[in-house]
Amino acid sequence: MDGPDNKGLIYHVTGVLYRHNLNIIHNDEYVSPSGHFFMRTEFEGTFDSDALLTELNTTLPNAEGITFRLNPKRKKNIVVMVTKEHHCLGELLIRYAFDELDADILAVISNYNVLQPLVSKFGIPFHYVSHEGRSREEHEEAILRTLAIYEPEYLVLAKYMRVLTPGFVNTFPNRIVNIHHSFLPAFVGANPYRQAYERGVKIIGATAHFVNNDLDEGPIIAQNVQEVDHRHTATDMATKGKDVEKIVLSQALKLVFSDRVFISGNRAIVL
Repeated sequence: MDGPDNKGLIYHVTGVLYRHNLNIIHNDEYVSPSGHFFMRTEFEGTFDSDALLTELNTTLPNAEGITFRLNPKRKKNIVVMVTKEHHCLGELLIRYAFDELDADILAVISNYNVLQPLVSKFGIPFHYVSHEGRSREEHEEAILRTLAIYEPEYLVLAKYMRVLTPGFVNTFPNRIVNIHHSFLPAFVGANPYRQAYERGVKIIGATAHFVNNDLDEGPIIAQNVQEVDHRHTATDMATKGKDVEKIVLSQALKLVFSDRVFISGNRAIVL
């Protein structure tokens, strides 16, 4: 739930759950400096969803403006989009194969066919949708036709190296997760690790975020860094960067798929 903060919100919500004979497993809450209240409650038991939501909306004082969401604990349906780099995709495929992803990978879509042999080893449909000879909009229309087959809840950009148009992003609001190195905006363009090496950076990292219409500036879900020094070559830095990218992406997806992330403006509140 989230909405304007008020006295007694936790008391009233937990009281409703108690009256419905539900057992609270975990509870976490946060109030922003602007007075916006966020709470995530895990509970178990048998209940009527409509009756529970009705009582929550009628029992809470000043419930106007508060949003409640009931999210059953289940795997999310996702489609992964890639270009040529294998490290993030490989990590997701292995976690999926060993039931560690909290999601079902319905398909992989790529604008190159480089990674088709890897994906085929896991028995997942691979769709090669070339961008050659197509405008950006035409290419995205072809991708959307493929996505319509699967109707995924989330798209995961596992090093998908094309900028998405606002029209495409608006089709999946706050449902596209991207991963990139954390050198942006300092080192833009080609060979960021070479640029970082030449500047003598001391940390490299990765950022996972939701995609919006501001390039690489959507709400940040997870980040991490690795220390480097003058002994590391640009190749060493790139290798470390790939390692941190795949771990951060997996961490971010775990948070998203377990319904721990609230979007507040351009910030992600993680409970």
